Amino acid sequence: MRTFMASAAALALAACASNGTAPMATAAKPTVTQVTPAQGPSMAAADSILFWDDARRSAAFRDMEQRFTGLEVSAASNPRALAQGQPLSPKAQAAIRSLMRESSAAGVMVLQDGKVRFEDYGLGFGPQERWTSFSVAKSFTSTLLGAAIRDGKIASIDTPVVSIIPALAGSAYDGVNVGQIATMTSGVAWNEDYTDPDSDVAKMLAVEPVAGESQVITYAKTLRREAPAGEKWVYKTLETNLLGLIVEEATGMPLAEYAASKIVEPAGFAGGMFWMQDLTGGNIGGCCLSLRLSDYARFGQFALEGGKGVVPDGWFTKSGSPLVEFGPQAPGFGYGYQWWAYPDGAYGAQGIFGQSITIVPSERLVIAAVSNWPTATSSKYRQATRDLIPVILED
Repeated sequence: MRTFMASAAALALAACASNGTAPMATAAKPTVTQVTPAQGPSMAAADSILFWDDARRSAAFRDMEQRFTGLEVSAASNPRALAQGQPLSPKAQAAIRSLMRESSAAGVMVLQDGKVRFEDYGLGFGPQERWTSFSVAKSFTSTLLGAAIRDGKIASIDTPVVSIIPALAGSAYDGVNVGQIATMTSGVAWNEDYTDPDSDVAKMLAVEPVAGESQVITYAKTLRREAPAGEKWVYKTLETNLLGLIVEEATGMPLAEYAASKIVEPAGFAGGMFWMQDLTGGNIGGCCLSLRLSDYARFGQFALEGGKGVVPDGWFTKSGSPLVEFGPQAPGFGYGYQWWAYPDGAYGAQGIFGQSITIVPSERLVIAAVSNWPTATSSKYRQATRDLIPVILED
């Protein structure tokens, strides 16, 4: 296993100060540079970003690279132009703006057939600025998993985790395969309560680093099994961090560097991408990249078009399908390979505090939103975002 270099790094759910950059060698275009804050973030779980007040979150969400260590990827060499399409109806525009005001959205963009039908901003945010993704990053990591499989770096979705990360032999992840990590059906017990400072999600990136070992592995070794692999779905951000580590180990490069050639360049991002690192220098697979609103939409368009030449044929269709079905209580909903599955073949990426990319293949539609919801999660605002789809399609 590659040795991880400890850095004054990015506690994904923590705090603090200014930054500088230094070149990092890479053969890929766009270029990748290291970003390191002058002052390291707080390691206290109680000071997690989950528990910041509204004003502190709003300032940080648009400026994460000033507060956390990470890798900066430059814009694509040939950014994808987003032509203007027919504007949405006044009714649809009013509905979107009403939800933006109610939910403290910083921006919403609607693409149909790859053309911009709606774009607007709030909270003083603008088109040239970037906003953090939170768990929308999970769907980026899923894409890089698909790329690693297509590139032959990972044999298949059935590859055992311990064959790539031998340090997890004897842990709760022994006997789990890559696909079960991607669908969060490992059977490993986990607490993702965003309101609890003692939850696993609040503590995982504050765990004391161990020399020569990824923070992901250090925390994963503390977990226990609660069900046989493949039989129980539990949402676990650590498992996307683990999936990111699997991709990093298999490809021999950081997620951000792999993303430079597998996502940023082929999707044609117009701005740079920042991807936070943990305290041992690994990109955080489950969280915290920063992009322009338009580039979140470009990523959604890239997925909608199938990622040809980057991922296996049909990867996004399968990844966005309900490989785990949520049952009678939520018909049509489920979870795929790090994408949420919605009724009628739609799927999407979701992040706390209101980040989302919603894709409706049958209508060639992409809706990207960035926000600062008053709470980390809100079933009301999630459903309201999905309820915009029929209003948009009334035109």
